[in-house]
Amino acid sequence: MKHKILITGASGAFGSLTCILLAEHGHQVVGTMRSMQGKNEAIANELKAKGVAVVEMDLTNEESVSAGVKLAVEQMEGLDIVFNNAGIGANGILECFTAGDILKMFDVNVFGVQRLMRAVLPHLKQQGKGTIIHTSSCIGRVTTPFLASYSASKYALESLAEGYRAELSGFGIESCIVEPGGFPTGFMSGMISPSDTDRMKQYGEMASLPETSINGYVAYVESIPEQRPERVAEAVLQLVNTPFGEKPFRTVVDFSGLKQSIENYNKVLSETTKAIYKANGVENLLTLNKEV
Repeated sequence: MKHKILITGASGAFGSLTCILLAEHGHQVVGTMRSMQGKNEAIANELKAKGVAVVEMDLTNEESVSAGVKLAVEQMEGLDIVFNNAGIGANGILECFTAGDILKMFDVNVFGVQRLMRAVLPHLKQQGKGTIIHTSSCIGRVTTPFLASYSASKYALESLAEGYRAELSGFGIESCIVEPGGFPTGFMSGMISPSDTDRMKQYGEMASLPETSINGYVAYVESIPEQRPERVAEAVLQLVNTPFGEKPFRTVVDFSGLKQSIENYNKVLSETTKAIYKANGVENLLTLNKEV
């Protein structure tokens, strides 16, 4: 079955590769990015050449989101699947981030998701069926030093996805989360850094550790042949092609050693969630996903 799919963050590695792969498999795809000019011009042209329609959308602006969704639905003459993929990262000592620094990231990773959901859900609810896929992260399940602010945004996204999963099930809208490990993409180099450099001086030698740590991690994942962003695109394709109601809620994509541990954690959380829902008489809200 071929689907009409909206993908945010189409200028990044996960987004662009997923757009292209889905289009190659016959799906109708609209990819969004903040601008098709400047640094995004080349990837926007490549996506168009591959049969992907590109729409400008700024997830931090509600009017832009509403207009972008409207245009995407018009171009595809419908909408079946939404891939909430856009995101930005942050790396640095937590105290040295100002509230404004962290707000900038949350405005995309969390509030941007909420803006998009409010724009697409009226359409999906009206047709009585749909699929939402979210890009989270393995460090949306466990926090590591210097990436805590980014992890916080993904923890928040995980919670939103949990809530939407239950609350939308009665409308026939299924939810999924993809949890990648760290991959060697431009995402790593584009992370937000703390702006309070005076506070940073108080940490002495530790102030240089965030950059040293992320550079070492990038070198590590680059050394793993399978740890490539194409694997994330393939995981999304598999979800898209899995029949409605048979998709797992969480899919971990990692070849660096995190996969088994995160999957074990997810299994325990799933069992806990089912027990809590059963105790409250709402276990039927979890039935749109297959247990794995």
